[in-house]
Amino acid sequence: MAAAFPEVSKIKYEGPQSKNPLAFRWYDENEVIEGKTMKEHLRFSIVYWHTFRGTGSDPFGPGTAVRPWDDGSPSVENAVKRVRVAFELIEKLGAPYYAFHDRDVSPEGATLAESNKIFDTVVKALKEEQQRTGIKLLWGTANMFSHPRYMHGAATTCNADVFAYAASAVKKCLEVTKELGGENYVFWGGREGYQCQLNTNMKRELDHLAQFFHMAVDYAQKIGFTGQFLIEPKPKEPTKHQYDSDAAACLNFLRAYDLLPHFKLNLETNHATLAGHTMMHELDYAGFQGALGSIDANTGDLLLGWDTDQFPTNYYLTSEIMLMLLKYGGIGTGGVNFDAKVRRESFEPIDLFYAHIGGMDAFAKGLRVAAAIRQEGEFEKFVRERYSSWDSGVGAEVESGKATFETLEAYMLKKGEVAANRSGRQEWLENLFNRYL
Repeated sequence: MAAAFPEVSKIKYEGPQSKNPLAFRWYDENEVIEGKTMKEHLRFSIVYWHTFRGTGSDPFGPGTAVRPWDDGSPSVENAVKRVRVAFELIEKLGAPYYAFHDRDVSPEGATLAESNKIFDTVVKALKEEQQRTGIKLLWGTANMFSHPRYMHGAATTCNADVFAYAASAVKKCLEVTKELGGENYVFWGGREGYQCQLNTNMKRELDHLAQFFHMAVDYAQKIGFTGQFLIEPKPKEPTKHQYDSDAAACLNFLRAYDLLPHFKLNLETNHATLAGHTMMHELDYAGFQGALGSIDANTGDLLLGWDTDQFPTNYYLTSEIMLMLLKYGGIGTGGVNFDAKVRRESFEPIDLFYAHIGGMDAFAKGLRVAAAIRQEGEFEKFVRERYSSWDSGVGAEVESGKATFETLEAYMLKKGEVAANRSGRQEWLENLFNRYL
């Protein structure tokens, strides 16, 4: 098969002074930072859905993307051709991982049996390309939101047959993910929620969702899949309310149904925005509870109230993210997964390279900034001093569990008034952060 991107060679690191749009300015995969290479820290992953299946369509018009290698048909031949193109792009970018939904890589057949057969054919091509290039599968997942059968949800549907079909799809996708050496398996509950509570039995739906996850855990153990299970929070869209609305809701659900030992979270900036949080908030919340598993690398438009999935280019944002990831020891078997799409107006094949190069550079710059912040330790010192009243005296008694309302009242009656508060120095700290950029 002829090269799909003959004008593009392997993207190389040329340094901050480079003006070459097909080169990295900040991402030097072999540079060691805090004991690991950039490649090991960032574990970049290219997604199959936006990058190789996205057409640029929106609610107001059809696709605009020019993809000469794709004839638009649901044929197996076209799917296999797409595999070859995908790995050419990923290899030239130098990303070590990719990720997919089952229906991204493999067209759906008329029956479940036919869909599985087609999937096996495409998996053969994926395995060949993985072996040829050394590129690995970060995670697999089943699309349980696009087909009309999932209109009421998949694991939370009111139709037991749909639940059974969804379970069958996950069973097959788990087998494929294991066969391809996938390091994680992700659940994104696109329609696991509700539009109208008047027709919804919330408790029953959540019970069913928990049963579904327990079945997945049981089957993974049965077939010897040792990858990490991940849940990806999102508060809304397409449903009005999704049960996996943010990190806190996910962790509460996992604890309530005895699933916490088996799952971590895959967090996304655009989803954090829709939940009314920052990405730092979501990362910190998951991190201090040992549930930080992976991230989707994108951003939203703060002027638009939906999931725009834009490529990250803001160094401030990526520095904040990397500061959290370094704080909690990295992302383990997870990765920095580009769940991002080129804009509808950026329709030429070369735009796929510009977008990913920019995103990879933004995270590499963020890693450099975060490491410099940690090395100087100014922020850590300030926070430590801000909470110093908890390190001894009455604060230490509270944290150790020795204090009671009675002892605290006696303490304050004797002291009379609280010690003077200190300034939070927000503006100074923000100025300090800018200094590293």
